[in-house]
Amino acid sequence: MSTVFNFTFVPWFRSVAPYIHKFRHQTFVVGITGEAIAAGKLQSIVQDLAMIQAMGVDIVLVHGFRPQVNEQLRLKNHQPQFAAGVRITDPVALDCAQEAAGQLRYEIEAAFSQGLPNTPMAGARVRVMSGNFLTARPVGIVDGVDFQHTGLVRKVDVEGIRRALNSEAMVLISPFGFSPTGEAFNLSMEEVATRVACELKAHKLIFLTEVPGLASNPLEPISEDNPIDTEIPLANARRMLAQLPAPEQPSDPSFYLRHCVRACEHGVERSHILPFAVDGSLLLEIYVHDGVGTMVIDEKLEELREATIDDVGSIIQLIEPFENDGTLVKRDRTEIERDIASYTVIEHDGVIFGCAALHIYPEAQTAEMAAVTVSPTAQGTGDGEKLLKRIEKRARAQGAKTLFVLTTRTMHWFLKRGFEPASPDWLPQARKAKYNWSRKSQVLVKSL
Repeated sequence: MSTVFNFTFVPWFRSVAPYIHKFRHQTFVVGITGEAIAAGKLQSIVQDLAMIQAMGVDIVLVHGFRPQVNEQLRLKNHQPQFAAGVRITDPVALDCAQEAAGQLRYEIEAAFSQGLPNTPMAGARVRVMSGNFLTARPVGIVDGVDFQHTGLVRKVDVEGIRRALNSEAMVLISPFGFSPTGEAFNLSMEEVATRVACELKAHKLIFLTEVPGLASNPLEPISEDNPIDTEIPLANARRMLAQLPAPEQPSDPSFYLRHCVRACEHGVERSHILPFAVDGSLLLEIYVHDGVGTMVIDEKLEELREATIDDVGSIIQLIEPFENDGTLVKRDRTEIERDIASYTVIEHDGVIFGCAALHIYPEAQTAEMAAVTVSPTAQGTGDGEKLLKRIEKRARAQGAKTLFVLTTRTMHWFLKRGFEPASPDWLPQARKAKYNWSRKSQVLVKSL
């Protein structure tokens, strides 16, 4: 049993380690909906946040309280009022919001103060610091609707939050703010979390929500034919947002997406929409490549580039499993170092997930795409397609009229992308001389 565990644990830990290293000393703003707390998920979320903080991440936690305020209003026989999806905060609703905010802050601080017994963080002490980090202003009257005590963020005390984070505390912010004259305003968790993330230039904004993420076609229900879109480039997210109707409630596709887009447009590297219904969704999204929700990403952060000598170790580690199972021909370190300028790599979060080499045969006006590798954790995400396009571009720039590959197991992938079978006799003389007839690799050619 222990041997089986070792075989599963060791590869898993090695795959997670680059993310732990990458995210140390980064700042994440996490927005938790009141629905998550009402659903009894607070204890598990607290455990996961404590572990993430223990791995060196600075965390600002912003909680929502939509269902809690509605419950307070129900107990007072007062009907909740909304316009365009925004709460109208009359004096009764303001009292309810103050009560809900105080109660939830108490519950969250208590959860972090229990020493987390019988959990992976048993014995850990997580210090939580809250305060008046927000200055607010009124929404005012919009389209004839007086929103009364509903407000917007006027200013974020960035220095105060940074001092708290530097003291190794987790910062807790309620969606409540005060004007310079002391007037109280009810704010939305989503706006607070987004504004705080933008002002802090946080590395991630994460919404832990009642929705599972965003579907590939957001106008249709999520299904096997319309699955969650795990990664949306910012440009695509903008186009998607322009096609969607204005949100009226949190379940509407554009409700969280608009905040993710705004955050990425103002310097936040990545914004995430996660389902709180999935146990450990925070850990799965942060430390596993594919994640479990939807991530909006600025394309500039995904780097497709030519390799340098510093990438040799990562390339060897990437291709070695495929050499061992016979998918790729073995290459020694000296060979890779010699040819490193011919390699293109693709990386996410500073970790290389794919590579390919380009070898030019100028006398035949052709080029070979070799050592094509995509990490198993990134297969199906389009990285192979991006590598192919870059190699094609490099080959054209060097005068090649055709591009060829030799493969024993991935023929169909290349056939779908315009390659056609050819005889080994087609190969340029210099490459034919090195052809391994015992491997019987299939030659595939694409016209450029």
